[in-house]
Amino acid sequence: MLGIAFAMGGNGGAGGGAAAFQGLIPLALMFVIFYVLLIRPQQKKAKEHREFLNNLKKGEWVVTSGGIHGRITGLTDTVVTLEIAEKVRVKVSRTQIAGSSRAQELES
Repeated sequence: MLGIAFAMGGNGGAGGGAAAFQGLIPLALMFVIFYVLLIRPQQKKAKEHREFLNNLKKGEWVVTSGGIHGRITGLTDTVVTLEIAEKVRVKVSRTQIAGSSRAQELES
């Protein structure tokens, strides 16, 4: 009876390396999916935003991350001065500029 049990036992660990490799395939596949769907688009958007901030010019209409719309009247490396109403100017950090604004179109 004991001889039958040993005969049915299998390879005795010879397939352990293949099983470990098969266990890594789903992890690698999940990483590829996360990279394609999450990491890569986020990096692309961050790069576009950095380029946008570097190309800011006086006179452009922008919106801050806090929702303030204004026209750029002054620029330094770290600070942007916005005119949000006639003779009302605020200084905001350059990194807080979220994007371009349509406020100019609304005034017309």
